[in-house]
Amino acid sequence: MALELFLDMFSQPCRSVYMFAKKNNIPVEVRTISLMNGEHFSEEFGKVNPIRKVPALKDGDFSMGESIAMMQYMAEKFKTPDHWYPADLQKRARVNEYLCWQPMGIRLHGSKIFWLKLMLPSVFKIEVPKEKMEGALEDLDSSLKLIEDTFIQDRAFIAGEQISMADLVAVVEIMQPFAAGVDVFKDRPKLLAWKERVVQAVGKELFDEAHESILNAQEAVKLIDSSKMEAFRPRVIRLML
Repeated sequence: MALELFLDMFSQPCRSVYMFAKKNNIPVEVRTISLMNGEHFSEEFGKVNPIRKVPALKDGDFSMGESIAMMQYMAEKFKTPDHWYPADLQKRARVNEYLCWQPMGIRLHGSKIFWLKLMLPSVFKIEVPKEKMEGALEDLDSSLKLIEDTFIQDRAFIAGEQISMADLVAVVEIMQPFAAGVDVFKDRPKLLAWKERVVQAVGKELFDEAHESILNAQEAVKLIDSSKMEAFRPRVIRLML
């Protein structure tokens, strides 16, 4: 029986889960959940994931959220190649080290840039103060430097010479500010070379498919019904500004 994956490809974790499943030929049926239209608040989706976040996974009567836990679940259930989540203690520790660091280490800063540079001006018609944008870009730059110097170093991938879950989780976060118009790879040859190795390991067709929506985000946000987003305005302003 195929797993059901509930995804919105605007979401970074959804893209990593999708690429992991597809690259490993895991039988899945994708159920699209539109975050912008508030579909994650529906009663039906709440039965799958009471936390009401995507991605979510349903395997028969079993369901769960949290993208990293979902990839680990799929790796165990479908016995994916060892390099994705290595059995070797130290290689797995490298993967886990990055996975533990990334929520506050890069996701926070990449997501903030996406909102400040694209969502706030385009959807909420809010002018972002110059000093706020400059500070956010400095935070992002520091995080990208850490990824290069600490997590990649002179290795092909984060955990060694083969791709792992850590690389999937990293690349989707880095592509988020890129989609908002910030060239995160400019003057970062090591980061760019790593990204190209990730694309090659995943397969360009699959990588492009997973990122099609987000790379068209600058056009897509123009079609968003801003009236449906007004309920989010106070929370967004509090978190971002």
